[in-house]
Amino acid sequence: MSVAEIRKSAETRMVKSLDTLKVNLSKIRTGRAHTGILDHVQVEYYGSPVPVSQVANVNLVDARTISVQPYEKPMAAAIEKAIRESDLGLNPMAMGDSIRVPMPALTEERRRDLTKVVKSEGEDAKIAVRNLRREANEALKKLVKDKEISEDDERRAQDDIQKLTDRHVTEIDKLIAQKEAEIMTV
Repeated sequence: MSVAEIRKSAETRMVKSLDTLKVNLSKIRTGRAHTGILDHVQVEYYGSPVPVSQVANVNLVDARTISVQPYEKPMAAAIEKAIRESDLGLNPMAMGDSIRVPMPALTEERRRDLTKVVKSEGEDAKIAVRNLRREANEALKKLVKDKEISEDDERRAQDDIQKLTDRHVTEIDKLIAQKEAEIMTV
């Protein structure tokens, strides 16, 4: 493996860590409705679990209400049950063929708890990025040991990977700050 391959691999995996953080942050409820909240709710559909978005049309009615319109009428009860039993703390209401999901307002205490969860997610992402840096540096050390690159090349590559790590950690900090601001605004 060359220095360029090690750097490319580390960068690709760091980007994946960042994407995972974005997905995890999107799951955290802020009090405002958005259709992405229901992306991870699974519904039993002919014996196999599928996301709500595959068995229903999910739309926003207003800033605090989501409308779920099942493609098949019999699915309404199963969708309502799945949303209620999810760990999102939502209480859906059946209204004829459609389901309305009002978003409860967050209390100040719950907002603080959510910021702790956000910080924890951010710290997990930073740890993942730092572990990738460590793996890349170990791969560089192995190249030096096998006499495939010089120590100067190793030092330059390590500096490059450190800059990459710093850039991704800064990006993680920005995402965390945005999510905390989103949660704390009433």
